[in-house]
Order: sequence, then C-alpha cells, then structure tokens
Amino acid sequence: VQLVESGGGSVKAGGSVRLSCVASGFTESGNYVAWIRQAAGKGREGVASIYTGTDRTCYADSVKGRFAIWQDSADYTGYLQMNNLKPEDTAPYYCAFQVNYLTDPLSANEYAFWGQGTQVTVS
Repeated sequence: VQLVESGGGSVKAGGSVRLSCVASGFTESGNYVAWIRQAAGKGREGVASIYTGTDRTCYADSVKGRFAIWQDSADYTGYLQMNNLKPEDTAPYYCAFQVNYLTDPLSANEYAFWGQGTQVTVS
C-alpha cells in the first residue's frame, strides 16, 4: 500500500486547511484511513478516522466540531478538512491505512501503512 499526502502549510489561528491522501496498491473494499499527528514533544494522536466500507467516522475530542474526514472512493482519496485551527493543532499530519478490523481506529499502533507526512503550522 502506498499513501501520498498533499495539503498542509502555514495558516493563522482560526483559518482552515485541507489535507488529501491518495491510496494505491490494495484490493480490499473496506479499509480504515486515519489522520494521525505528532506535535513536538508529544506522542502520536489519532485525530480522525473513517471506515471506507460504511463511511463510519470517529474523531478525537480535541478536534470534534472542527475537523471532518471523508473519502472519495472513485479515486481512492481520503480528505481531512480542518477548520478553526488553533496553535496547538501545529504538527506533522500523517495519513495511515489498515485493512483489518480495528478495535481502536484512532490508535496509531493499529496502522501498518503510513504516508510521508505533511506539516501544518498554526500561528
């Protein structure tokens, strides 16, 4: 599985950013896609995930109401829309992918496939 991310950048507090993740190299129709970040000096935090078979989503409490995850199954792309950004949202954001059933879709430890990461900086 290969994951290619795009988006990110620098934005003022209160602004918005959209991240994209194109996946390839898999055949299963139901998979998990998540966005996971790791701020400086902190552990990895899963902020949003989606099960592509049903579009079921879940979010970390820290981003609920501000972030939205969805997928476009036609072009195997996952998206993360981030609104009302705060300085504490600053981190590299990684797209992660897994084909098995996950007990905790927001846990970074559940994911075997990762993108290269894209930086989001909020000032």
